[in-house]
Amino acid sequence: MPATTRKRISKSQYENLASFRYSLRKFLRFSEDAAVAAGLTPQQHQALLAIKGFPDRDHVTVGELAERLQIKHHSAVGLIDRLVLENLVEREACEEDRRRVCIRLAARGEEMLEELSALHREQLRIVGPELSGLLQRLGQGEV
Repeated sequence: MPATTRKRISKSQYENLASFRYSLRKFLRFSEDAAVAAGLTPQQHQALLAIKGFPDRDHVTVGELAERLQIKHHSAVGLIDRLVLENLVEREACEEDRRRVCIRLAARGEEMLEELSALHREQLRIVGPELSGLLQRLGQGEV
């Protein structure tokens, strides 16, 4: 749509967008700090969560993990290598297709993710109402 025919964004709409972005960033910063305090990089924490939270099964392929983390395949391989060295995940041939490699959490990875997820749930309980209100305003066209 040409800039001349678009409806101008109001000051309150900018404020809503900025507030939403700020709230998201605060939560992400909390998440990053919690991961580091637990001895993980933020990306390692995200990988553990992506594996555990993958729909309908308890493992992922390298390609699926790369997609979930929005990284290149070779970057996912390097990340998995580091997670294996830290005894956080295990590699194995996939039962459905033995040519593919499946990645699943090791016991240590399960424990670390459980602790971090409990912290995140508590933080979401605190910031959830703020985020919910902002999302509602954004969804009602206040953007």
